[in-house]
Amino acid sequence: MGSISQFIDRHYRHFNAAVLKDAADAYVAHLDRGGKMMITLAGAMSTAELGVSLAEMIRRDKVHAIACTGANLEEDLFNLVARSNYVRLPNYRELSPQQEEELLRRHLNRVTDTCIPEEEAIRRIERVVIDEWVSAAQKKEHAFPHEFLFKILKECRLKKFYEIDPGDSWMIAAAHKDLPVFVPGWEDSTLGNIYAARCITGAITDVHTVRSGIEYMIALADWYRRVSQESSIGFFQIGGGIAGDFPICVVPMLNQDVVSMAVPEWGYFCQISDSTTSFGSYSGAVPNEKITWGKLNVDTPRFVIESDATIVAPLIFAKILGW
Repeated sequence: MGSISQFIDRHYRHFNAAVLKDAADAYVAHLDRGGKMMITLAGAMSTAELGVSLAEMIRRDKVHAIACTGANLEEDLFNLVARSNYVRLPNYRELSPQQEEELLRRHLNRVTDTCIPEEEAIRRIERVVIDEWVSAAQKKEHAFPHEFLFKILKECRLKKFYEIDPGDSWMIAAAHKDLPVFVPGWEDSTLGNIYAARCITGAITDVHTVRSGIEYMIALADWYRRVSQESSIGFFQIGGGIAGDFPICVVPMLNQDVVSMAVPEWGYFCQISDSTTSFGSYSGAVPNEKITWGKLNVDTPRFVIESDATIVAPLIFAKILGW
């Protein structure tokens, strides 16, 4: 074990810290038994540069599928090509509305303490990906949002713009592995908005050029059916919302609505969330509630770490990797 793993074993013995260690150890045990693992990414984990550790998890076969928001899909690439132009604002809590408006005038889109530069990040990616969308529409081809980006990465069409070590990009690692990726609600993202705009203006003539969330669910169902025949599949959830709720529902959908071939429930579950347990909240629901929906069973190892995922997730990945 490396120094981080030893530190966790020595110090993380109680409360949320103990759950972190237990969840990491159970993750390793799940893989050692031949299990597979899906990771779900909510929030802005790519802007938090989770790729530094997640990319290595992918390369080392510790991750076998990812479900994420469209924001996490694109923001890994924004960071890849424009890192030097990002602006960090440590005093973000003290900004006045007028200072926020000044950031808007400078085309700096703020995510907590980090501003994504519109021209160097968003427009740079936009120009490349629009060419792919238009070309696919003209050829009457259809692909998922991540497939367009994987193609661009594999063809090294952004390489001249790289500003970070490409080894720290989880999207590059995922593209090279052809990792199964599922992006529910992709239209709720910057590139999704741009795609809708290009459909409205007529630059893209077929709105179905980029495949939909329903098609993602069908693809996820196919993946889950195939993989679960040979391996138990675990579910490691970072944050809440659609990134987690969409993929976890594939099991009850298959068992209760498709019915033709029963599949096992998820074989491991861990959520990192700063949502407190609350009434009617998915993000704040305790794992036991998922048993009633047919997502987990009574024997599924279940963990909730109530903490900041930007701090906790890299520590867990470090423990799994033996760093």
